[in-house]
Amino acid sequence: MPLASTVPSVRSGRSSRSIRSRRAASAALAAVLAVGLSACAPDPATEAFLNGEEKAYTTADFRVVEIPAEKRGEPVVFGGVTEDGEKFSSQDIAGDVAVVNFWYAGCGPCRLEAPDLEAVWQKHQPDDVAFIGVNIYDQADTAKAFAENYGITYPSLMDADTGEAKLAFAQVTPIQAPPTTLVLDRQGRVAARIIGPIDGTSILSTLIQDALEEKA
Repeated sequence: MPLASTVPSVRSGRSSRSIRSRRAASAALAAVLAVGLSACAPDPATEAFLNGEEKAYTTADFRVVEIPAEKRGEPVVFGGVTEDGEKFSSQDIAGDVAVVNFWYAGCGPCRLEAPDLEAVWQKHQPDDVAFIGVNIYDQADTAKAFAENYGITYPSLMDADTGEAKLAFAQVTPIQAPPTTLVLDRQGRVAARIIGPIDGTSILSTLIQDALEEKA
């Protein structure tokens, strides 16, 4: 029921003025909030994810799976061509701990986690750590635009046409819809799997550090 209908007509002019003042203040506050929110509003894909409309994942789907060393199976041999047209092979990063992130540009949670992935990459660049994305849907121009927009400096394999990288990993570990992030040990085996956006930097950084500290 509207607020005005609950106010008896016998109230004093002072009370009416007080109600009008509160309404005006509330309207002004709402306008300020609207401007502030619009200034920092996420892009449509990210907003869809935050509103629960993204089909790939919601926050409830986020989980981390760590795999004991004795159950990791064989090293994953993978490769492809990056968005810059450069050939890449897992042999190029042999002996490093590696982070492999499956993504595509139109994925809301992929956009949401992009700054955190880059932050973890920057933190661990002095270590023996490699980062490589696997773009499962887009072509090179789209991937480059995404990297420029979100400040991503590590390369991605363009896997949409061949599916080679995704198939290589699917043979040893489940690969859900993006984003899915894998941590490989120094032998190239999957040591941990993050399903959904990485949710800040601490979890992924901890998984990387654990892998770095393992005995070869």
